[in-house]
Amino acid sequence: MPGTVLLLAASPVGKGRLVDAASVLPVLAAVEPAVLSGAPTASVVELADPLEPQAVLTRLRAAAASPGPLTVYVAGQLQLDRKQRLPHLALARTTAATVRYTALPWHWLREELRLRAEGTTTVVADLRADAESWRQVCERPLDAGAHVALYGRVAPPPVRRRVAAPAYMKAVATILRSGHRPPPDQLHEQALMRLAGEEGEESGPGLVLTPHRPIPGPAAPGVVYGQVTVAAGAAPVPERARGPETVPVSGAVPVPDAGMGSVPGQAPGAPGAPGAAGTATSTSTSTGTSIGTGTSIGTGTDTGVVIVAQRAPGGDPHASIAAFVEAGRHGDADTLAARWEQAAVRTHGAASEDALHWSEVRADLAMFAGDAAGSCRGWLTVAATRLAMGQPADAPAVEAAVDRAHHQWGTLRDPARARELGAVLAELRGRVPGRRRGALDHVRRQLRQLQTQG
Repeated sequence: MPGTVLLLAASPVGKGRLVDAASVLPVLAAVEPAVLSGAPTASVVELADPLEPQAVLTRLRAAAASPGPLTVYVAGQLQLDRKQRLPHLALARTTAATVRYTALPWHWLREELRLRAEGTTTVVADLRADAESWRQVCERPLDAGAHVALYGRVAPPPVRRRVAAPAYMKAVATILRSGHRPPPDQLHEQALMRLAGEEGEESGPGLVLTPHRPIPGPAAPGVVYGQVTVAAGAAPVPERARGPETVPVSGAVPVPDAGMGSVPGQAPGAPGAPGAAGTATSTSTSTGTSIGTGTSIGTGTDTGVVIVAQRAPGGDPHASIAAFVEAGRHGDADTLAARWEQAAVRTHGAASEDALHWSEVRADLAMFAGDAAGSCRGWLTVAATRLAMGQPADAPAVEAAVDRAHHQWGTLRDPARARELGAVLAELRGRVPGRRRGALDHVRRQLRQLQTQG
């Protein structure tokens, strides 16, 4: 099956730039698409210093909807927005004061990739953090979702206020230019080996990201904080290093009735099947990362912290749903998701995070099936429910629901449905303006035009 590759390199223009991210694109562009992807054929989309987060989101969403293997290469810098302190990928127009409106929230990437089948998605990241975001990622490491293999590094701010180079990504590109793509874990390890010898990398690789296990190698002397090993001389980590907060596994949704919502290919009660005794399936939307015991690469260079991403347990219904979508069986995918949604409502209530998660999944499934009205309606319902629960209008989950409803509404071709849903969207936009300026005005203008169409 053909693969898809997204090359994204972004950093601010001006004195806020910490890394010259786009400098790696010519090297990556010289690599054959099949080598970048690991598939026999592949399409490649390149984004060099994009200006608008919505434009990046559109490209990311299109790439995530592709059925074949997806590889996302990301080079850039991390900054926190001042209001919610969430990590963002800074874009060309980003400044410290405008992060919330001009940068790409990292959780957008996670959201777009969450329905992809396990084993089909790889993210390779070379990120340079500013001082504030560096302190946060040391406590709450980045992840790309439970089913996404994330490799790379997050480096601390460069010393002496210089503009750094994306040395890790350049090492990856140099290896791939040989025409051979090793397995991702080997590619990652080889890139770190090359990075260890790079001049100017005074701080070492920083936070090293790998989805499976710590990189093997002889342990170097270091200081242990909990389960994190900080190599001697590496950038400091706050006193209590830990993984990000995650929704507890109590969010697992059991399916009480035999045959109702069972994962295809598994008998009810089988190990890993929903409803099996003594097992639970996490269905939380906030799948975090766990931190494993770190080790150092035997190169004599400071290694930093090795982060091990959390994997979903066997029998995850999301994998079965994704398989249905890839096979074009959209009705079956929605039926399975609806059964889990109903079970969540019975067990935890219609306004619970568990039930809302499955409502969000069904809204996404409607989008994949080409039902823009159904997807818009689903996201509007999720947003209204979250607001009714008392969640703030600027909560990421609320903003994301309204933004997705707005996007789907913009694709409607039936004027009657557009008017019906547009009235609800305008009311919600009044309460949830979101990060894109003029969103409410856009809805109102479109509604006025629709009124003239009868």
